[in-house]
Amino acid sequence: MTHSKLRRTINVEHRFIECQSSFDEVHRSLLASVPALKPELSEMLARGERDKVEVARRTGPKLWLFLTRNHGELTTADGVKSKAMQYEIGNPLTATQMTRYQLAAGLYAPLRLYLYEDGQGQAVFEYDLPSSLFGQFDDERVTAVGRALDMELEEALEVAAGLRQ
Repeated sequence: MTHSKLRRTINVEHRFIECQSSFDEVHRSLLASVPALKPELSEMLARGERDKVEVARRTGPKLWLFLTRNHGELTTADGVKSKAMQYEIGNPLTATQMTRYQLAAGLYAPLRLYLYEDGQGQAVFEYDLPSSLFGQFDDERVTAVGRALDMELEEALEVAAGLRQ
């Protein structure tokens, strides 16, 4: 049996947002504004409850918090105290709008972003622009969802960063 390995180089746009508030304030604000993922969303999708899914798409939050990892704790063993959090944010209802056309788009759903305190004590968000990640699939239906995610993610992060109300 022959195995093939395919490669493709893609361009990804990386974004930085310098926050107006402290790391702790930005972290708390993000957790307050992006709700934790409700397991019933995935269950609804798995059961194929289309009517409930459509209602949830119209009335639910645009983004959900899937997971939070404290990366700052990982540096403690090396004698470095740092503040850094990694978040997985997205929406399973939105993800299905891409993976129905390109299953491999699930590689980037949910999205990852990183909040850290830099050497000057300023909180900074970093993330890869969703449309640049999803654009690699050369499917306008998937890229369009990525562009909507660009705006939703930017808005959520700017609110948490204290740059927008």
